[in-house]
Amino acid sequence: MIKSELVQKIAEANPHLYQRDVENIVNAILEQVASALERGDRVELRGFGAFSVKKRDARVGRNPRTGKQVDVSEKTVPYFKTGKEMRERLNTGK
Repeated sequence: MIKSELVQKIAEANPHLYQRDVENIVNAILEQVASALERGDRVELRGFGAFSVKKRDARVGRNPRTGKQVDVSEKTVPYFKTGKEMRERLNTGK
């Protein structure tokens, strides 16, 4: 599902809201999550999961085409851990 499909589904489930308002709400939520991660904060949505950032140390990688060693610098990457309820929901009946 992409963002526009999410907006459409929410708008269909809430006919009293205009689609552009739903889109603004979804964009605002995503912007707040991104801003919190940018600050290094953790964003927890109970029952769904938690977004956080992790630091990856610098390392020596390899160029897959040439096989030559390449220095890969330190970086910060987003991380998502599913909540207990989400894990249970995904694994029910399997």
